[in-house]
Amino acid sequence: MKSRYLLVALLLLLPCLGAAPAAALGGPQAQLQETVDGVIDLLRARDLPLEDRRAQLSTLVRARFDFPTMAQWVLGPQWQRADAGEQQRFIALFTDLLEATYLGRIEEYSDERVEFLGERIEDRRAQVDTRIITRAAEIPMSYRLVQRGEQWLVFDVIIENVSLVRTYRSSYSEIARREGMAGLFAQMEQRIRELKAGGEG
Repeated sequence: MKSRYLLVALLLLLPCLGAAPAAALGGPQAQLQETVDGVIDLLRARDLPLEDRRAQLSTLVRARFDFPTMAQWVLGPQWQRADAGEQQRFIALFTDLLEATYLGRIEEYSDERVEFLGERIEDRRAQVDTRIITRAAEIPMSYRLVQRGEQWLVFDVIIENVSLVRTYRSSYSEIARREGMAGLFAQMEQRIRELKAGGEG
């Protein structure tokens, strides 16, 4: 069930992933909340071809998630052992993997909504606490963000105390340690192919 709600969390995050108008800029919660309604409208636009919706969401995701920071957290100590080329390759594959995992399942969205509960800011890091309201339950969800210029970029999503970054780190850093970066890349590439093939099916 957590993966189901994580899907919803990521999809409902997508409105904040595009460049916000200057007048709309504010704190982390304001930037998230300002655009949630817009993405829900997009998810509900069943008359828009599925591939068009996926393409629009993909563009938004790549604009707002701080994938380099996420990648460093996921690899842990193995990040420092990788050379610059390996680091960039991991960022690219990790981005593709998240996109294939979650954007390929946007049809699972079924009118969930998000309530914003508050923000905590410390220097250039922040956490925005929310909850997902479904027909059957209320699910706690938090976003962790880092400030880059005027924008707040997401580097982790937490559902019921389960961290997206830590979930991937528990397996990926160990694969890199055991099989090297080449072995990790091979497994990630295979998983992306499987996800894309499943989505096409």
